[in-house]
Amino acid sequence: MSFFASLDVETYDRHYSDRQLAVRILAYLQPHMRRLALIALLLSVVSLTGIALPVVVAKGVDLLATRLTGTAIALLSGTVLAAGLVNWLANWWRRRLMARVVGDVVLTLRTDAFQAAVEQDLAFYDRLASGRVVSRITSDTKDFGEMAVLIADVMSQIVQAAILGTILLFVEWRLALLLFAFLPVLFLTAAGLRRLARVVTQRGFRAIANVNAAIKETIGGIAVAKNFRQEATIYAEFDAANRQSYRVNVRRGLVLSLVFPVMNALGGAGTGLLVYVGGLSVAEGVVTAGAWYLFVASLDYFWFPVLNLSAFSAQVQAGLAAAERIFALIDAEPSVVQVAARPVPPLRGEIRLERVSFRYSEQKEVLRDFSLHIRAGETVALVGHTGAGKSTIARLIARFYEFQGGRILVDGHDIRTFDLQAYRRQLGIVPQVPFLFSGTVADNIRYARPEASDEEILALARRIGDGEWLETLPHGLQTEVGERGSRLSMGQRQLVALMRVLVQRPAIFILDEATASIDPFTEWQIQQALHLILAQTTSIVIAHRLSTVKAADRIVVLRHGEIIEEGTHEQLLAAGGHYAELYTTYFRHQSLEYVEEAGAWR
Repeated sequence: MSFFASLDVETYDRHYSDRQLAVRILAYLQPHMRRLALIALLLSVVSLTGIALPVVVAKGVDLLATRLTGTAIALLSGTVLAAGLVNWLANWWRRRLMARVVGDVVLTLRTDAFQAAVEQDLAFYDRLASGRVVSRITSDTKDFGEMAVLIADVMSQIVQAAILGTILLFVEWRLALLLFAFLPVLFLTAAGLRRLARVVTQRGFRAIANVNAAIKETIGGIAVAKNFRQEATIYAEFDAANRQSYRVNVRRGLVLSLVFPVMNALGGAGTGLLVYVGGLSVAEGVVTAGAWYLFVASLDYFWFPVLNLSAFSAQVQAGLAAAERIFALIDAEPSVVQVAARPVPPLRGEIRLERVSFRYSEQKEVLRDFSLHIRAGETVALVGHTGAGKSTIARLIARFYEFQGGRILVDGHDIRTFDLQAYRRQLGIVPQVPFLFSGTVADNIRYARPEASDEEILALARRIGDGEWLETLPHGLQTEVGERGSRLSMGQRQLVALMRVLVQRPAIFILDEATASIDPFTEWQIQQALHLILAQTTSIVIAHRLSTVKAADRIVVLRHGEIIEEGTHEQLLAAGGHYAELYTTYFRHQSLEYVEEAGAWR
């Protein structure tokens, strides 16, 4: 089973004992105790009526030895018919109630798992494939629900077996003791198979999670794959994950397929022993023919729950493994931890980073004893080569990651003491690649402020280039943006993302400027939107445009997580230091002088 080694165990996975899982599951069942009590009552009715058939027929066999009248036959038939009807009605009602309870529990469990996933910080998703998280919320909760229904059915059969066992003791205690003596053999065998079933089931879940992750990543990046003609490559990657899942689950099937034959063979041996001993007892006159028939007819009712409990251990173990994976997601502790939940007053936006240290991993330190003061209302542009720490600083201020040393203060308050949701409501963040949700342009603009009216949005939109950008949209604000904004150009997506911040009216604005080239007219509109935001907020801009750098109150030049220069554009150019090199490399080609020079050379 060496290929199992390639199946990843998530960093937040943990092992739960059966007792711990039972306690957690019972906690989810607690709100449904009334319905569960009614289900238990119906379960008893189903069990009693289920065993009525062999008991009544056994009495009929005993009557054959004496005298069987037409009245007795009619009474016997009526009793069997009534028992079957009551059994059907009680079983239908029980299953209906059970379906509702399981549905409600799965709904709550899926909601809790989704909420736990949403509340995780960005570091969580940096480490883990989102497709595997999706698999836990969807597939695993489904498997858990199927297990709950199965356990209810097996419990019904176990209750039935317990009642029948009591009756058998009264009918013929010697055969009953022989029957009970054989049960430990079945239970010990089932217990031995249970642990192996849990292991192979968990590996099967990890394999299918890898398949889900491969599918999600492929669909998400299908345009890029087609652009670079990599259909064969992504197919090969999916095929590898799919074949691995096939091999793992075939192994799982082989292991689990041993359960029922082994248990059935043991049950057959027990049945043969009871038939032989019972037959000898009838021949010797120790046991009546009716009692012997009752034992033979009841063996299916008695063995079946035990065999089911073992044979369906595949589904039971699948459900328990699913519950373990779901609870691991729910219990996963975020790396970002607030030490308090202080209400956040309206912020002025003064930001201080005091001797902040941060590393993404033990081997990757980004900031060490880093300090920076941003005054309220100031616009600061962060520039530097890739890996200098620009995005890290912005993400730490947004509280997306937990820093390991120092303090970050906003308006003199440690941001770790704020109510995190209330704090982030006063942040406006635009990533380098703006993400739009399926829906209309208006829906995406009012994402942070659902109460914003169409009139308010339209008034703000018209402040950008007199609203001419709206004319490029087929249906204006009601234009559908498509998945991830695919129906809009990159420039239009940036405008919508900036409009979203304008409507929000944050105290602190964080912008990671896009590097994609856009036409000059759209560039001018974006700059108008940007100036509207910068005029109202404390702004931190990871700058890729010369116009933004020039407009900043202060430029902070970073290299390897350290500030090496600060000042305005003109000051830093005159100094001839690292910024001057960056300007020549990244910004000079955007300047009017460069364009004019290039035109002259042509």
